[in-house]
Amino acid sequence: MSNLKEIKRKIKSVKNTQKTTRAMKLVSSSKLRKAEKAAKQSRIYADKINELLSEISLRLPQFLASDGAESRFINTKIEPKVVDIIFVTADKGLCGGFNIQTIKMVKNLLEEYKSKKIKVRLRAVGRKGVDYFSFQGVDILKKYVGVSSAPTYSKAKDIIDDSVSDFMGNLTDKIVLVHNGYLNMISQELKVVDVLPVEPPIKESTEVLSLLETEPEDNNKILEELMKKYLEYNMYYALIDSLAAEHSARMQAMDNATNNAKERVSKLTISYNKARQESITTELIEIISGMESMK
Repeated sequence: MSNLKEIKRKIKSVKNTQKTTRAMKLVSSSKLRKAEKAAKQSRIYADKINELLSEISLRLPQFLASDGAESRFINTKIEPKVVDIIFVTADKGLCGGFNIQTIKMVKNLLEEYKSKKIKVRLRAVGRKGVDYFSFQGVDILKKYVGVSSAPTYSKAKDIIDDSVSDFMGNLTDKIVLVHNGYLNMISQELKVVDVLPVEPPIKESTEVLSLLETEPEDNNKILEELMKKYLEYNMYYALIDSLAAEHSARMQAMDNATNNAKERVSKLTISYNKARQESITTELIEIISGMESMK
């Protein structure tokens, strides 16, 4: 009988867990629809401004003075000695391997740069990444908690401006952005982007974007404004893209957990029925044995 009570208690516990994971899946599904829409809309603008800056990097002489300060934005010939890595993780868990994939990539980059004797400074966005590297004893230059779960353009601007300020002050030579992006409802895509300096297109094109046909009076000023939008929006898009991917991963993780709980309940129910059947059989044998002894 005690065995039956224990199995019944386990069934109740697993069913309660199943209700929780099902509710979390529904919440993530609802949040995902909003985040997915925002990510898809933002991706269009981010792609276009990236194309424009890549084109400018090919036509550098038309937009910069030979010794202009802004040329550092596009000078990819400098061998980096100090690299800033900005990486985005979630503030919460229960989203499968979403956070660990980003963390593993950051660890790989740390080892790669270390082997090349390049100093790395980490800027962590999201509690999970902060907690992991802090526990591992890895120095984190800047910690941003509560941003990845509720991204805004102003927060993204603060993060990237801080890093760009060090870049322009020659404290760093390269800025790398790492985040787990949204691919579809069931998949995420790990992204590693060299934000600065801007990489020119692999294949040089003779075609020029229509926006580059203009002849602004102040070339440095227009580049400065474009670069500002490029940096801020890429950071903002990374936060939105990461949030959509987080909800996607959590929805999938909670769906798997719900299915596992359902399977566990099914197995426990079979065990309960077997134990109950054995108990009834034992009681019947005892009754029959008692009646036989009375004859």
